Amino acid sequence: MSNIIKNFKLFVNENEKAKMTALSVQRVLEDAHLKYVDSNYDLAIAIGGDGSFLRMVRENDFDENIYYVGINTGTLGFLQELKLEDLDLLIQNLKEDTYKSVSLGIQETKVQSEKENRYFKSLNEIVIRNSHLDTCHFDVQIDERLLEHYAGDGMLISTSVGSTAYNLSFGGSIVFDDFHTLQLTPIAPLNSKVYSSLRNSLIIPENKTVTILPKNRENDFLITVDGCNYIFSNVKRVDTVVNQKRIQLLRFSNQFVDKVFEKFLK
Repeated sequence: MSNIIKNFKLFVNENEKAKMTALSVQRVLEDAHLKYVDSNYDLAIAIGGDGSFLRMVRENDFDENIYYVGINTGTLGFLQELKLEDLDLLIQNLKEDTYKSVSLGIQETKVQSEKENRYFKSLNEIVIRNSHLDTCHFDVQIDERLLEHYAGDGMLISTSVGSTAYNLSFGGSIVFDDFHTLQLTPIAPLNSKVYSSLRNSLIIPENKTVTILPKNRENDFLITVDGCNYIFSNVKRVDTVVNQKRIQLLRFSNQFVDKVFEKFLK
């Protein structure tokens, strides 16, 4: 068995299929002499869909010292590397120390409002909208340099990992997940004689900070972080960046191109 991975914990969706799968997974892994524990584990396994994977990573506070993997019992499951029938592959790779991992860049966001500063980490994206879902008006800066005076329904700022999630629904680009980028994807931007906003997504390299500055009094935001909604009043600014924070995802035979074909085109 692996010299590094000796114990594991399961993070299971609440539906019956995921629960039944979890029983099988636990039995197979324990038969292979891995130990199920509730703390100080080397391997975290999400069973369900991509939402289960996001919850698992969030519950572990994006711990860089854990290996993460997902077993898909949902629908799309782009983050879920394995199916139940792939358990033998997982066991073989752990026994022979032949598994590989890829580092996924983590988005770190600071929301500064009149009353407080809040900090968030996300694997997929943040979405910034007006709290009443009215038209947003804000300036967008990259490393303190003005990019645009934005007007529209909102702005989605995704990681490379999140490029295949909500970002794709708004016409954003797919980015290989071993790049560590941010992608600005406008949501229904306004373009007229009065307003001029970027219509297409913009991909930004790591270590460059994107800043959202509300204009006038339109500073009450609904900010969605990996599917979790937060409402903020009197927002002064939002800063988001992919720096050096990483998590380790176990990767097996699936190549990124194969996953794109299988999940979206097959």
